[in-house]
Amino acid sequence: MLTPHDILGESQKIAQRLDAYEHRAEQIQMADAVANAIASKRHLIVEAGTGVGKSFGYLVPAILSLAENQTAKDEPKKRIVVSTHTISLQEQLIDKDIPFLNSVIPLEFSAVLAKGRGNYVSLRRLQDAASQGRTVFASEHEFDQVPMLNKWVKETGDGSRSDLPIKILPQVWDEVRSDSSNCLGRKCPKHSDCYYFKARNRLQNADVLIVNHALFFSDLSLRRLGVNILPDYHTVILDEAHTVVDVASDHLGISITMGQVEYTLKRLYNGSRNKGLLVVHELGEAQKMVVRALAESQTFFNDVLGWAERHSGDTNRRNNSIRITKPGIVANKLSPKLVGISNAVEQAAENIKDASAKQNLSSAGERLTAVANALESWRLQSLEGGVYWLEQSLNRQGKQLINLMAAPIDVGPEIREHLLNKTDSVIMASATIATGGSSFDFFRNRVGMTKGDVLKLGSPFDYKNQAKLILVTNMANPSENRELHERQCVDAIKEYVARTDGHAFVLFTSYDLLRRTERALTPWLSEHDYGIFSQASGTPRGQLLEQFKSTPRSVLFGTDSFWQGVDVQGDALQNVIITKLPFSVPDQPLLQARLDAIRESGGNPFSDYQVPEAVIKFKQGFGRLIRSKTDTGIVVVLDPRIKTKQYGKIFVQSLPETEIVLETF
Repeated sequence: MLTPHDILGESQKIAQRLDAYEHRAEQIQMADAVANAIASKRHLIVEAGTGVGKSFGYLVPAILSLAENQTAKDEPKKRIVVSTHTISLQEQLIDKDIPFLNSVIPLEFSAVLAKGRGNYVSLRRLQDAASQGRTVFASEHEFDQVPMLNKWVKETGDGSRSDLPIKILPQVWDEVRSDSSNCLGRKCPKHSDCYYFKARNRLQNADVLIVNHALFFSDLSLRRLGVNILPDYHTVILDEAHTVVDVASDHLGISITMGQVEYTLKRLYNGSRNKGLLVVHELGEAQKMVVRALAESQTFFNDVLGWAERHSGDTNRRNNSIRITKPGIVANKLSPKLVGISNAVEQAAENIKDASAKQNLSSAGERLTAVANALESWRLQSLEGGVYWLEQSLNRQGKQLINLMAAPIDVGPEIREHLLNKTDSVIMASATIATGGSSFDFFRNRVGMTKGDVLKLGSPFDYKNQAKLILVTNMANPSENRELHERQCVDAIKEYVARTDGHAFVLFTSYDLLRRTERALTPWLSEHDYGIFSQASGTPRGQLLEQFKSTPRSVLFGTDSFWQGVDVQGDALQNVIITKLPFSVPDQPLLQARLDAIRESGGNPFSDYQVPEAVIKFKQGFGRLIRSKTDTGIVVVLDPRIKTKQYGKIFVQSLPETEIVLETF
């Protein structure tokens, strides 16, 4: 049996063989810390700079820790869950890193990429859609995709949506995907061929599960209710951990839209087209109930919108969001109507002999009940310690959309109670967690880790010789003179784009600023024959990135998602221009509530929250430049506050040791 000492030794030996057999002291140090944390059942936070090779640093000791479980008899199976934020890192782990480790680690283990159930096609539901489609689907265009799906299921390897060669309409996939509330289990005639159950069996037998944060925190949310998506685990590794709090907030709260209610009802009965599940079963009375519920839905959301308009002058209203500070702002006659339809549908299902048709109706009833409960939970503010708000927007047709939202103000207690206190060892790793040099306090507080170890590892890259940090000192303060700062940004970007002949990212803190700057710069960029790629174009991030990489002398304008998780090695990227320090503007109710809570507890919202949050994002933006030992370039900061404000030192101190140059343009 391998002891913890053996595990440490093996992790060091193997770590030295990784990445073209290059010795990395930082990677071995990380592997030692992870091995110790798992062996002693402690939690660990690791900041490992770019180039350390975090994935090997945690995978090697985690996989070796399985040895003890494999030799022990009558012990529950131990599993490791590795969760990431980005698809690209998931693919790297499952397609590259783990196969390599399988070839060098002296231990048999299996690893599986876990996907949510809704990613898999249901063969039974697809069969039902093919036989009832013209009645269920709202248009011929939707129904025309069913034969293509039937052809695909005969060829696919795993039956998941990502394997589809065509772009499937969301409403079509919703009709054929695997659904826990619409499943016959072993009674299903397609059970032996079911892609989801095959995938679930692989999960149950696997030693290592690769998931994304969204699936992981969906599972964690369900575990609070006594159910689960993932099998039990003893060790969790959260890579790209700087995104954990935001993802957890999304999945531990409430989100329900006017469109969601309408869609759920019209799946049952669309009166204008005489389509829907109730038409298939000739449930005329239930159809009338749906018509009345649709009218009541309009009334409910109009009442909410009316309340919002009456309170448009409140300080709680920011942009298109309004914070709701008290329960019961409107009456709710909609939820009882939804429950009434649910009961009618469930009763009708009892009289149907065909198991598949029966399950389809029962599932529809359960979905209605879930929507009704979510509406009432939001209205009565049932989420303890939560902040409630509504968001307004217009769709492309100019129709008013309303989203009812709620989230925990502080997800730390939830993460602590349902993850940290119930898991042997949780490892959280990222290149950007510490602030002001080596403080982990901000991150620890946000994730609720009161007990555990921390480790900060620098990067093996030579930032002193590979990169320069240019601070432009003659810029206007954007918080004092926004218009002048924006005009100066246009001139400065011209200066620094020309210096590196393109090959540049220009990072913004808002789409509005990106669009205005892009419009002002496009004539000059075109005149000088630079390629122009903008996130405002709506092009998917991955496609935009590939276009940038393959186009010499190009400039990419990006906002939030381009500050992190983007890897461009080589000459394609030699210049990262940061237009403003990435402070979150307190214009969203959730952030307002978090800042209010800090203020009420006697803290300083700006220094305790906004500065460290901005520092972490700033480090992410800086990290886009140097992605290998041969990369070189400049990071240009066009916000003078990094030099003129006291807190600016924290931003600079949080970066790797780099040559700093003060310039005017």
